[in-house]
Parts: sequence; structure tokens; C-alpha cells
Amino acid sequence: MNPVVAAVDLRVERTEAVQKACKLIGGIDDIDVPDRELVVKVGVYTPAKDGYSTVDTVSGILHSFRRSPKRYIVESDNYQGGGMERLQIWRQLFLDSVVPVNLSQDTDTATIRIPNPIREVTVNVSRLILKPKVFVDTHVMRTYERGNILKNLFGLTPTNKKVQYHKSEIFYSLLTTLYEAIGGIDLAVLDATYFTHSLKEKSVTVQTDVLLVGRDAVAVETLGLHLAGIDVRKNDLIRSFVGKGLGVGDLHSIDAVGMSIEDLEAGFTEARKECMSKIPDAWSPSKAIDDLIVSGFFKSSKKRTIDEIVTALVKKDARTRGREKMIYANVKRRVEKGKLLSKKVDEETVFWT
Repeated sequence: MNPVVAAVDLRVERTEAVQKACKLIGGIDDIDVPDRELVVKVGVYTPAKDGYSTVDTVSGILHSFRRSPKRYIVESDNYQGGGMERLQIWRQLFLDSVVPVNLSQDTDTATIRIPNPIREVTVNVSRLILKPKVFVDTHVMRTYERGNILKNLFGLTPTNKKVQYHKSEIFYSLLTTLYEAIGGIDLAVLDATYFTHSLKEKSVTVQTDVLLVGRDAVAVETLGLHLAGIDVRKNDLIRSFVGKGLGVGDLHSIDAVGMSIEDLEAGFTEARKECMSKIPDAWSPSKAIDDLIVSGFFKSSKKRTIDEIVTALVKKDARTRGREKMIYANVKRRVEKGKLLSKKVDEETVFWT
């Protein structure tokens, strides 16, 4: 039987979007029970930047589990700050039955061994996140090949020096082992209220107003990555989880309900185009200098020093600042190619066409 992922249009259904999604996937009566507490793992890098599930979404998750005797919203420390500090984003949801927990401060832990042929790696994780707790994972949608929902498991590690795992050979093994250790993700909620497209130069966020929800977290992640423009057939994260039998990563084996897959693909294609239109072209010294030549900046009556060239380029684009050597090298190449002329005048070289 194919896993079901519900896609809800938040422009139509916002306040009860999570509840509607849960109905679309067949209900959650088996996990919304009075004898199992709920853990909601949110993901937030820093409150100073967007990139975390909205208050509406987390509130919707909490209200979907009305029979749960106690509900925890959890995060851990990172180098940007403490977990409890970052959890304040959702402070209006805190009640006697809704408790924020910094996993890095929990001393009741279990040791997990991460398979690694090079060196033994162990991680201590809070017992709060282990079964029989119901584990709900929510994160936002980004163009990030290492994932969003499944990558959010990274935040279960208590250390604030998570980079030691992030850049190591055990990254995917860490995520799959954590998944197995906690007994799996019971409900995945990918919050695409906003969609962030990231490039080296800049990240751009646009409003997309979609919520993806499913019981198979790998299937939810797969659909989310696909809509973000990432080829899931070649994605190492999806391969790692599918290879361990932890979920479905084949788009053709995932049933999308609610919004159609065609409407989702069309909507996110437009969202990616909108993002790209807002991201400036990468700065190119060659193009910048050629533009000056075409504009007539170097006409023979206006012989230019390198300082004048740099000043003109900085005025056009601040990214020029601090790249004087690169600019000079490119100007010299234009001389070698015959696009510019040059001579030394009073110990200073001038350039013209």
C-alpha cells in the first residue's frame, strides 16, 4: 500500500490545516491516545532569520493531539544560542500541558552508537524523545539537498558543536540511526507556508501557503524535495533512508491527496522562478568591465586610472569593493586582447579605448 501525503492549501484552510491533513491521510486515532505523551520536534536555526514552522502550524499540531496527556515542544542548543531561547518563538502556545524542553539540558539520556568504520561515535540523546512517546517532526521547505524533515533529526543531538557531525562521513548514518533509535517519526509536517530558495550569493523566501503532512516521513521529504526542484532519484539523504527500509522515496509510489501533484508542481515551479528573479546574478569582474567599455567609460578622451575604474564599479555594484586586484587583472587581460589600450603616465597606468 502506497504511503499517503496530504497537501493542504493554506489560502483556503489555515486555522485547521493540520487537522484537515490528518483526516486526509486516514486519521491519527492510533497515535492520539490518552496514554501516550506527544513530542513535537521543531527546527529553528536562529530566531533572527526565517526558517521555522509558523505558530499556526505548531498550534495545529498540538490541537490535533487533543487526547495526549502532555505535549512537549523540543529543540536543542546550537552555536547560535540555547534551545530554550529559540523555543520562545512559540511561547504563546505554552500551557501547563504544553511544555518547552531544551534537549541539551536533559540529564536523563540514552547512549546511541553511530555505525562508522573509521572511529567509534556515540551520541547521548534525551529519553524524552524515545517511544512510547509520539514523535512529530515539523520543519520548513527549502532548496536544501540534505533535507528538511529528516535533517531536523540532527537537532536531537545535545551538543552545540553539531558541525563535527555535519561535515563528517557519518552525517547520513547519524540521521538514519537517530530515526531508528527513537522508533521512527509518527507524523511529518512540512510547513511550506513559505519556501526558501538558497544560493551562495543570497537566499530568497516567497509565500507558497502549502502544508504537506504524512505518516511516512521519507515520503513527505521526498515530495518536498521534488517540489523544491531537487532530483530525489540521486539524493543521498533519500537513498540512505530508503536503503535501510525506513520509508518510500519513489515519487510514483506516493499518493498525494488534497491538492493534486500537478497543481503542486505548477505552483512550486512558479515559486522557484519568482525566487530566481529576486536573486541577483553572481558578480563577474569580466562582465562588469565589459559593461564599462560598452558604456563609453574608456573613450580616448577619458583615460582612466585603476582607482577611477574601481570607483565606477563600486558605484554600480557594492560587491566590487575589496576586489581591486581581481579588477586590475581583468583590465590587463582586456589590454592583452586589444579591447583596451594602456600606457604609463607619471608612474601610473591609464586605460582607454
